[in-house]
Amino acid sequence: MKDGVNGVALTVFILFFVAVTVMGFLASRWRRAANEQSLDEWGLGGRSFGTWVTWFLLGGDLYTAYTFVAVPAAIYAAGASGFFAVPYTILIYPLIFTFLPRLWSVSHKHGYVTTSDFVRGRFGSKGLSLAVALTGLLATMPYIALQLVGIQAVLDVMGVGGGEDTHWFIKDLPLLIAFGVLAAYTYSSGLRAPALIAFVKDTLIYIVIAVAIIYIPIKLGGFDAIFDAAGKAFGETNPATGAPRGAVVPNEAGQWTYATLALGSALALFMYPHSITATLSSNSREVIRRNATILPLYSLMLGFLSLLGFMAIAAGIKVQNGQLAIPQLFETMFPDWFAGVAFAAIGIGALVPAAIMSIAAANLFTRNIYKDFIKRDATPEQETKVSKLVSLLVKVGALVFVLTMDKTVAINFQLLGGIWILQTFPALVGGLFTRWFHRWALLGGWAVGMLYGTIAAYNVSSPTQAHFGGSSAEIPVIGHIGYIGLTAFVLNVVVTVVLTFVMRALKAPDGVDETRPEDYTADAGDAGVSVELPKVGTGH
Repeated sequence: MKDGVNGVALTVFILFFVAVTVMGFLASRWRRAANEQSLDEWGLGGRSFGTWVTWFLLGGDLYTAYTFVAVPAAIYAAGASGFFAVPYTILIYPLIFTFLPRLWSVSHKHGYVTTSDFVRGRFGSKGLSLAVALTGLLATMPYIALQLVGIQAVLDVMGVGGGEDTHWFIKDLPLLIAFGVLAAYTYSSGLRAPALIAFVKDTLIYIVIAVAIIYIPIKLGGFDAIFDAAGKAFGETNPATGAPRGAVVPNEAGQWTYATLALGSALALFMYPHSITATLSSNSREVIRRNATILPLYSLMLGFLSLLGFMAIAAGIKVQNGQLAIPQLFETMFPDWFAGVAFAAIGIGALVPAAIMSIAAANLFTRNIYKDFIKRDATPEQETKVSKLVSLLVKVGALVFVLTMDKTVAINFQLLGGIWILQTFPALVGGLFTRWFHRWALLGGWAVGMLYGTIAAYNVSSPTQAHFGGSSAEIPVIGHIGYIGLTAFVLNVVVTVVLTFVMRALKAPDGVDETRPEDYTADAGDAGVSVELPKVGTGH
């Protein structure tokens, strides 16, 4: 690591940061509709985005600072197990193609803004809707925090904020400033801000990756030398565990973990509120289908990006905090000016999803807690005001999360959120295709999955953590180590099915389904579909 502040890289970083900040505030005028005081306008961009805007928005939403920092960091630390993110992003696109167009259609028809809106309308259960909303809020907080960790890693490598002995306020002041700017333009422009900034973010990322996979291997002697260095490093013994540090290829014992983590993460990814928010902002169900066919371009990028973990090993990068490995690789291998471009890509790659996540979480609170249980007659203007304020509070919570918790295990924050959010799958995806599940059974299955997943994750330890040291544990009956979230999901489904039979046998009262079969297949322009966007938020 270079001594002091890297002035050139910092200058380039600041220039890009200022540029996207200006774009964030100007976005409030972009595609602005006459009615600005509705959750549709602020929280969903007026549901007006076409194919390319949606593609950049979804890419900016799903491929985050977690992608740039935590995935290569996992590969840097443990090798092949970190590659689980590549197959899971491939698995997700057929799922998107299958169920998200149905969710878009029914949401467009009934003015649903969140997944909890749909669950309440489909099953006639505010209790189940509240469970889905609380789960979304719980899972989103650590995900936002992970974005802030990415920004902080870049700032640390550039030498900004002082050393370990510096007062915490001075040390974290740059992060606080970045947080303040993010909060301000999100409050002002809503979803339009990250949608516009996503163009810059994704362009920078593609440029940096294209340069990195060509330039860095040339400087390191080619990919043969990179993989040789990684193989030797992973063959060394980890002093903390007495076992090999990792592996370039998953060993037999780790294959169940790898496979279940990839599958479980794929099922969880589009349960997140921010993924649904970006999807519902599109102007057509066909936009979603087209995006499902072109989004795999990001998976190609992710595969190349993952290799940076091996490159960091070959370059001799030594860091105590694995999250600093890739920023340090960029500073070591690139000229200072291009290192600034790479740092800007990571920083902006954190701002875009953090903005969308905070908006999605705020929408959940406003529509499914505030409107359903606190002020049922809330007007669209009141909903929008509450959502703006809650988006600020969510960011503050994430910031506290970052400043008070161990950042060296940042990837586990997101994995824990994945365990939780996966438990909403039966209610959301099941509800898109069938009304057979009983609402109380879904609530019971959710409770069992949440309880088991949280306890199992809590009991996982690591050399550095007594609790929440990972997201994998022994799978009951099978005996292999696997992803806790997928095990909890299976228990969830089993309990839901059994309880549904019980409830049907007892003739327990079922909720009222306000949707119709044709609502799930109609596009905005189809005959018989009434879309009155200005009235969204006035209730059903």
